[in-house]
Amino acid sequence: MKNIETLTREAIELLRNLIETPSFSSEEDQTALLIENWFTQNGIPFKRENNNVWAFNKYFDEKKPTLLLNSHHDTVRPNQAYTNDPFKAIEKDGKLFGLGSNDAGGCLVSLLATFVHFYENQNLSHNLVIVASAEEESSGKNGLNSVLKHLPELDCAIVGEPTLMQLAVAEKGLLVLDVKVKGTASHAAHQNDDNALYKSIPVMEWFKNYKFDKVSEVLGPVKMTVTQINAGKQHNVVPSECDLVVDIRVNDCYTNSEILEVVTASVNAEVKPRSMHLNASSIPIAHGLVQAGIALGRMTYGSPTLSDQSVLSCQSLKLGPGETLRSHSADEFIFVNEIEEGVDLYIKILTDFFKL
Repeated sequence: MKNIETLTREAIELLRNLIETPSFSSEEDQTALLIENWFTQNGIPFKRENNNVWAFNKYFDEKKPTLLLNSHHDTVRPNQAYTNDPFKAIEKDGKLFGLGSNDAGGCLVSLLATFVHFYENQNLSHNLVIVASAEEESSGKNGLNSVLKHLPELDCAIVGEPTLMQLAVAEKGLLVLDVKVKGTASHAAHQNDDNALYKSIPVMEWFKNYKFDKVSEVLGPVKMTVTQINAGKQHNVVPSECDLVVDIRVNDCYTNSEILEVVTASVNAEVKPRSMHLNASSIPIAHGLVQAGIALGRMTYGSPTLSDQSVLSCQSLKLGPGETLRSHSADEFIFVNEIEEGVDLYIKILTDFFKL
């Protein structure tokens, strides 16, 4: 079995190759090949569907519970503020620059190294399955959610996202609503008390002011924000419709269905959700994974950002090297020593967890 130093060195080299291989959401076929090659070089059988690649530990036992390790290999498109080549892995001052280095390449390669470390262990308390998933950035239909049907029932999961290796024990869900306020069209010169634009004002006021009763200890309150408005085509015509887009960040006290039920009953408008599956997620502080991390000096917190946790029904912990504020930024980077720490801490946390 390779030692941790060798695995970490090879993981960092894989990250360099991933950076230099474009992998926008739904276009990750070439990085999927790199991940396939990683498994092949380490003598590990794997499966692939679309651009998702996954593998099971060597001594998988159906009688044992299963722990999922997951991170994604797709990226957003680089923004125009880049000064470096986003597809060039540049190492400088201890930083490894490049698109996807921080979100979430560093997490993915650290988890891959961790999986290899445990792959041939015959005495694990849990099975291990690792999924290098696609379409996380776009919440696409061919991402992790499409792989779950091929996996056994999952007992718990670690989702690799940049958290500075602190323990994100809860994550807000996302509910995006298209809200249509209807009125009556007319010439602007005539009196019209059914102006869709005016009728949208109390609807927007409701979204601004309504407070859901349940406040999460970790994630705080549900947050609703009107982010777009569209109505009217010319100055002298009162519009018959006003369209709003509402972004709702849901805490772990509510399901998306419960939030939608309250909204639909409260506003005088037609309400349609764009999707319902991006739910909030959490894991108890008392869970073995969290306790193993706390014992190593890690802190717990709630994350406002969305990840592939949203498609999991099992308890899940978000944890990974890198800093979330660097994600999607110009000249994205991760510190090399963050990856070294990531591999080390993943292995220590799982080692302690398997002993429980």
